[in-house]
Amino acid sequence: MTRIIASIAALMLPELVLAQGGPSVLGTAADAVQGQSYTLSIQILVLMTLLTLLPALLLSTTAFIRIIIVLSILRQALGTAQTPPNQVLLGVALLLTYFVMSPVFEAVHVDAVEPYTAGEISVAAAFDAGIQPLRTFMIEQTRSSDFALFLDISRRSDIDSVDEAPMALIIPSFIVSELKTAFQIGFLMFIPFLVIDLVVSSVLMSMGMMMLSPMLISLPFKIMLFVLVDGWALLLGTLAGSFY
Repeated sequence: MTRIIASIAALMLPELVLAQGGPSVLGTAADAVQGQSYTLSIQILVLMTLLTLLPALLLSTTAFIRIIIVLSILRQALGTAQTPPNQVLLGVALLLTYFVMSPVFEAVHVDAVEPYTAGEISVAAAFDAGIQPLRTFMIEQTRSSDFALFLDISRRSDIDSVDEAPMALIIPSFIVSELKTAFQIGFLMFIPFLVIDLVVSSVLMSMGMMMLSPMLISLPFKIMLFVLVDGWALLLGTLAGSFY
C-alpha cells in the first residue's frame, strides 16, 4: 500500500518538486517504490492519507457497527424520535467501541508502534505486526457462513481457511456478520416494547378511544420499564460482553 501511495505522490506532485528547485520529493517517491527508505516528506504524505481513511476503518474493522445499530434500534423501539440525539448515540458508541477494542489497541501499540518508534522495525514490519491483533478480532467475530459467501464470490480456490484469507475477504465478511448480530440483538430488545404497544393499543380500542394515538400513551410506560430494569447498564453491558 505504501508503494502505491509513493507512486501516486511521484505522479501528482511535480509542481511541488519544481517549486523546491530540486528532485527531492520526486526522487524520494521513486526510491520508495523501489523499496528504499522513506524520507520525512513521504512519511507525512502517507500519514495524512491514512488519516483520511480512519472513519472508514473505524466503521468497517471495529465494534462500532454492532453498537451503533443496536443503539439506533433502541431509539426506534422506545419511540422517542430524536431522543437521545444522534450526537449522544455516536458518543456512546465511540466510547463503548474504545472500551471493547482496548485490548486490540494495546496489542497494536506494544507489537507495532513501540518497536517502530524505537527504530527496531521498518514501516512494513510495523504494519504487518499491527494488523494481526485487528485481524484476529475480526476473525473471531466473523461467521463461517459469511466468510464462505465472500470466498465463493471471489472464486478463490487457493484459500482453505479463514486464517489464510486476505483482509479483502475478512473485512466484508466481518461487516455482514456484525450486521446480522446487531439485528438479532435489536430484535430481542424490540419485543418487550412491542408487547407494551400491543397492550396499550388493545386497551384503547376496547375503550372506544380509537382517535387517541397508542404511541402517546405507551411511551411513558416504555420509558418507565426501561428505567426500572436499568436498561442502559443492561444493554451496554450485554453489547460489550457479546464480543468476548
